[in-house]
Amino acid sequence: MDEEGTRGVRGTSADRVPGPAVPPPPAGPPRAEPPGESWAGQPASGEPGARQSGRPSAGSPPSQQAVPEQALPEQPQPGQSWGSRPSDGQQPQPAEPWAQAPGQPSASHPAQPSAPHPGQPSAWTSPPPPPGPPPARPAAPPPPVEQPPAGAPALDAWLRTPRPPQAPGVWRYGFTPRPPEQGEEVSDRSLLVGALIALLSALLLWSLWRNGYLPYRLVPLKLFTPGEWWNPGTGGGPRTIEGSDALTVYEALLFGLLTYGCGRIGNFSELFRRHVVSRGQPFLAVAAAVAAGLTQLLVWKETLPAVRPVLVLVAAVAGGEIYQSQTVVNVIYALIAAAVLYPFARLGRWRALIAGRRSGSTPATADNTPDPATATSADRWPELRAAGWTDAADTLTAEVRTGRMNDVDVARLRHAWAQATRSPDRLAPLAEAVLRTGGAAALHPSGHRDLPRRTARHDVLTGQVRIGRCAEDPHNPYARRSTGIALDPTLLGTSLLAVGPPGAGKSARLVRPVVEALGLRALAGQAALLAVGGAGAPLGPDDAFDVVVRVGNPASAHDLDLYGGTTDPDEAAAVLAEGLVGDVGSLDSRRAATVLAQLLGPYRAAHGHFPSVPELRELLDGSPQALAGLRATLEAAGQHPMLRELEARTRQAGGPGDPAPALADRVALLDRPAFAGFFATGPDARPFALRSLGQYPLRVRVDLPERGHAEASRLLTRLLLAQFTAITATRTETTLFACLVLDDATHAVTAETVRGIRRLRSVNAGAVLALRTVDDVPEALHTPLLGAVGCTAAFSGITTWDGKRFAEAWGKEWVETREVAQHTVFADQPFTRALHALRKLVTGKAVTTDAVTVRQVERERWSASELAYAVPAGHAVIRLATVEGEHAPPLLVELSG
Repeated sequence: MDEEGTRGVRGTSADRVPGPAVPPPPAGPPRAEPPGESWAGQPASGEPGARQSGRPSAGSPPSQQAVPEQALPEQPQPGQSWGSRPSDGQQPQPAEPWAQAPGQPSASHPAQPSAPHPGQPSAWTSPPPPPGPPPARPAAPPPPVEQPPAGAPALDAWLRTPRPPQAPGVWRYGFTPRPPEQGEEVSDRSLLVGALIALLSALLLWSLWRNGYLPYRLVPLKLFTPGEWWNPGTGGGPRTIEGSDALTVYEALLFGLLTYGCGRIGNFSELFRRHVVSRGQPFLAVAAAVAAGLTQLLVWKETLPAVRPVLVLVAAVAGGEIYQSQTVVNVIYALIAAAVLYPFARLGRWRALIAGRRSGSTPATADNTPDPATATSADRWPELRAAGWTDAADTLTAEVRTGRMNDVDVARLRHAWAQATRSPDRLAPLAEAVLRTGGAAALHPSGHRDLPRRTARHDVLTGQVRIGRCAEDPHNPYARRSTGIALDPTLLGTSLLAVGPPGAGKSARLVRPVVEALGLRALAGQAALLAVGGAGAPLGPDDAFDVVVRVGNPASAHDLDLYGGTTDPDEAAAVLAEGLVGDVGSLDSRRAATVLAQLLGPYRAAHGHFPSVPELRELLDGSPQALAGLRATLEAAGQHPMLRELEARTRQAGGPGDPAPALADRVALLDRPAFAGFFATGPDARPFALRSLGQYPLRVRVDLPERGHAEASRLLTRLLLAQFTAITATRTETTLFACLVLDDATHAVTAETVRGIRRLRSVNAGAVLALRTVDDVPEALHTPLLGAVGCTAAFSGITTWDGKRFAEAWGKEWVETREVAQHTVFADQPFTRALHALRKLVTGKAVTTDAVTVRQVERERWSASELAYAVPAGHAVIRLATVEGEHAPPLLVELSG
């Protein structure tokens, strides 16, 4: 039904800049992009173009990761940094990369953004260097050539493969619809017995005809021929040669009609399809050849009336003297043999078999045959040609056909061109960049052009990732059975909730493919990804991410900002309160946010930044020394409004219902020796701020210490979810699709985050939440959570309690039920008994009468018991919906099928 082979749609060099189009390797670290430039490779209007520079990636030669200058994003300002965390006791590195010795990498621009040296600022967080000539860099050896995987389609054929619009979740690449549903098939026994009876009846009828036992058999012929040709009487035979010739043609016509009727009544076409065609080649061709040989033997033995009727008709048309030439006779015989052979050649598909043998491959099926190349086909970049940039289109066409581009390059350049068309002043710089660098134009800021490894089948052009196929199950509509199931941003924009026990395949078969798909879209400049999981979770290798935060790991190159990069104390307090005590049902998170705001505001006014974890814990505990020091600093700075906030917090401390002790207890989970040095907020700290996801196409992974600090990990997961929903809801630029993937969302969902998840679809964002059971969410949030997400997945092995919640959320449907009562028919007459016995012999069933009752009833799409016990291992029942409101019924999906 769909094409296998999109997993490796890469050129012969998927991750390198094509040789002929690459300028010399960059001489130094890239300078910051001037204001007005976008990362997609378009400088500001008025500039003819920009020079190219690059930053090498770890383990790759500089020429392999050459990054055009236009491909770099506008660097964050020092106050908005989100990079690596300086190690304890180490002075911050200088921001001037040109201070390094020639030939050595800059400390502020490490080789790989996902793994810079500990204690050094990341290239994503370093302040922009001033313009100036960079130092020379030694030449690098040529990059290796990556060979495409065996069986992968060529990129131009991949581009031309049709992707027709389909229902939500259908794998569109090379999709072909299923044939119309047929009725109940006849059993093999009934089919064979019926064909045998039809054949024997035809032979009996033909024998009776040839031996003259059928009266009035010549009456129709005599009505249309002269009477002098025949002897008198209804049964009189031919008198002249013309009468004999007419009888010969007449018998041939009747034999053809008898053969056709026998084939139709005996259903020989179904017999041939089921027992011959279904076995495929070469059995089909051999069977057709054997049948052709047998037919030729019967024809030339004149057992079948074929040769003489043809000779009579030719003589009647051309005259009998034509047979005086032996050559003409031989030609007629050859034409008769060819005419007898032709139907069997068509049935046996000999031409396709011979063509496949000559080419050394099997004939292509309908679902993987690309459209022929035309002037407007996708591999010729018609959008560039329509805009007048024929040279750029020719360059990209050559890159595609020579294998120097991959599918990510195509998606990235298409997206960059679509973005540039919104600002006409960007078209010329982008086209010039294409002419200079070919498929390497508008690179991702990391310089990467593909993921290190793919474990799922992706169609980057549509953004789909295939996760399985619909099973052949009565619950699935007929049109969806055996079709591929895929996820894309239009579905993830409604958010997805996956529930299943450990080992059901949530991480490997659903979460990992989604992370890969979003990573590919990030490389194409169309998405930003935040993947959160425990240390060792199968979310992908480090090289597949731009930023990797390992909480509690001293070797981690990046830190985490507990305040999400905001400078507003009230916003930071609201999000932090949701992360700290959002799961405490007896505590109002709004009061907790007020308490935090009364401390965060004065502290930031006094010190210029928010407090670190130990300092926040002291303030929440009401430490006299901490409060006195903060009060003195505010008095010295003249911050009287903040002094009133602090005094209000002092008066309310210790009162009934004060949330400060609960907040302090939760902060204490992060104030552990394992987290010493993490969550820093001082001037030397450069943590990763989640707010950057709304500005850059980043790929971020956060590893949580679930084994040793389970409660702290759940707190951080809850905090990241709250930050993500708050930040994405307030962003104004929604071009990038932002997605949060939680490999384990246990105790991370709160009432406020459920409301935030419901708002994500309106700001081009989504979330993927994986749970072991619905009971990992507070009971009061079961119904709101299932109503907030548009896509849900119930994996095999869930309990009936979880199944009941899914069954209620998926609703019911009207189905037609047929109740059939069969009553055996008893015959009294001998002839009727004989007919019933013959019918039982043919059908294998006794003669009965059916009493049918048809009713419309309302039933659950999937019952709780079916979800708990009828879902096979390796399967899941998935319900999908798009942001536009389209939806698909719950489908039983064979994961990775």
